[in-house]
Amino acid sequence: MSEHSLNIPIVILAAGASKRMGTAKQLLAWGNTTLLGHAIQTALKTNSNDIFVVLGANYPAISDQISKLPVTIIQNKNWELGLGKSIACAANHILNLKLEFDAVLICLADQPFIDADFLNTLTQNFTPKTNQIIATSYTNGVSGVPVIFDKMYLSELLKLKDDKGAKMLLKKYASFVKIFKPKSENIDLDYKEDYEKFYKNEF
Repeated sequence: MSEHSLNIPIVILAAGASKRMGTAKQLLAWGNTTLLGHAIQTALKTNSNDIFVVLGANYPAISDQISKLPVTIIQNKNWELGLGKSIACAANHILNLKLEFDAVLICLADQPFIDADFLNTLTQNFTPKTNQIIATSYTNGVSGVPVIFDKMYLSELLKLKDDKGAKMLLKKYASFVKIFKPKSENIDLDYKEDYEKFYKNEF
């Protein structure tokens, strides 16, 4: 671990149109809030000082819902280009702020079973200035978000522009990737049937 306290901003990606869900899933109910609200609550419980939320589709309605929360909203006007463009948009915003940071932790708004303890586990296992990437494992053996990228990767994150997100970087720099498995299954809620099933089980 480093001698100084790590500064790892959290970026929550929530810019998609939720076509497979059939409605704006960011605003779907989850407990006493929404899916996006829950993701923000989770991020706020971590050790991170800065929370950024990338919005795109349905920007007015979603931004209105979270405008009073202690997060910075980033509008991705090219959200239709996909997840990668949202990551690039966030990377550009953070670099322009000239923050002193060690890495960036990227999360999704539709992974409600990822908790603050797990996000803290990721950041606590991050070693700065070692080109490290810390990813999360899925049950099918694939690794992905939540994922921490050392700040040295920001220049490459800036170039992303399609819907594959940062998967190519995980492959390209596989020798630097460290993978952690959450206690619960790492699930993206993409379809209405999945949302209804898990919501019913959870609440």
